[in-house]
Amino acid sequence: MRELKKLINLIKIFKPNLIISIGGGATLDLSKIANVLFELKNLEYEILLNKYRINKRFCDLISIPTTAGSGAEVTTNAVIYIKNKKFSIENDLIKPNDSLIFPEFVISNTFKTKASSAFDALSQAIESLVSVKSSEESIKFSIKSINFFLENYDSYIGSNNLSNTYHMCLSAYYSGKAISITKTTAPHAISYPFTAYFKIDHGHAVSLTLSEFLRFNYKNNKQSITNFDLKKRYELLFKLFRVKNIDEFINKINHIKAVFKLEDNFVKINKQIPNKIDLILSNVNVQRLSNNPVRVTKQDIASILKKKIKNTK
Repeated sequence: MRELKKLINLIKIFKPNLIISIGGGATLDLSKIANVLFELKNLEYEILLNKYRINKRFCDLISIPTTAGSGAEVTTNAVIYIKNKKFSIENDLIKPNDSLIFPEFVISNTFKTKASSAFDALSQAIESLVSVKSSEESIKFSIKSINFFLENYDSYIGSNNLSNTYHMCLSAYYSGKAISITKTTAPHAISYPFTAYFKIDHGHAVSLTLSEFLRFNYKNNKQSITNFDLKKRYELLFKLFRVKNIDEFINKINHIKAVFKLEDNFVKINKQIPNKIDLILSNVNVQRLSNNPVRVTKQDIASILKKKIKNTK
């Protein structure tokens, strides 16, 4: 919040005709929010109580990502944390006027940053395909994102070059286009308290429950609340990942996590996590949870987390 207030103050002082935002997802989101909430008198209060109105942009905004992950350069929402709680600001005016991709800005990312951000892009594309808001247009974006990811993730994480870095940037770009339409689902909804309270990188936090919710949704597909056949949507995912069934699909996701060295054991990540299930449950993002193709209760989430803890001891 301090950074947001500072940026808004600088915008008012310099009165730019154009803002060029260069950075990771958090930086891009910060500039997107500042460019539309600059008129608020009591910024924190109005965001906390969802009393803000977005009427216009201060000026044009160009976003240039330095990670291949969030797709924030093309989304109509932006995330901000206030007192460890995540808030999503959503409006068509938030979307940057334009975005540019320079793989040269991404190629020097650390292994950890590459792994976390790339997995975020993958998860977004998968979640978008099963989101209740999925559309014909978002499906096309998700397919492009997943194809670019699967064709390049191994070489990108092992010995990246400008070519595979650029294609992973495209994977992130199209995943951003997809979730801008559909928004994310349960794995993202539950990821935020892991980031806020245990300082786990966002993409890593999403990876902690993606496999579990993919199986949960598939197992309960007859209770789907979507206007499409959820089982057939899974068949599309199986085809994209070149697997035959849900078990092979989960194995593939877990293989990617292993290649990315994303630790899955809660205790190894932070020994406090098993004792903080109630904290996690009380901070799940309900807004994102509502996009899940199958209704999810807090009891469902608790059961998934406790089973995961039991299986990794």
